[in-house]
Amino acid sequence: MIRVEKLELSDHSSIKKVAELEREIFPDAWSEKEVKSTVSQKHAFCAIAKEKEKIVGYFLCYFVLDEWEIARIAVSPDDRRKGIGQKLFDFMMDVCKEKGMARLLLDVRESNLPAINFYKKNGFVIDGIRKNFYGGPQPENAILMSFQVTGQRFYEVEDSV
Repeated sequence: MIRVEKLELSDHSSIKKVAELEREIFPDAWSEKEVKSTVSQKHAFCAIAKEKEKIVGYFLCYFVLDEWEIARIAVSPDDRRKGIGQKLFDFMMDVCKEKGMARLLLDVRESNLPAINFYKKNGFVIDGIRKNFYGGPQPENAILMSFQVTGQRFYEVEDSV
């Protein structure tokens, strides 16, 4: 059975495991120090998915006012196609609603079609493209996506600047 729980700064072994999964999953992996720094931030919320005691997925998010940015959401390659990503996302949505978030934002590599399709399935829309956002030997565009959680905002957006 998969359970999702908040990742605490005091859980050093889980932070280390998230960093190990980062190296396994992402070409621009975050170091253990970067993961720990994110978990320690006042305006961050991070969680892990566990099967028994094995960490099989995680998300790292930031929030400002009523917007939530998904910095990372990932599932171990050996544990994909088991609904773990959906459990992480559902947990994230519960936390967003609890915290009064109005909108979720993210960027995703243009080539990551499984992730783009996952986000679309969960109600995200494409807002635009950020050209050559991801570095490396082959620069890659980022697809910018968002999801409207509620119709309310903590602040007003002016029509003219």
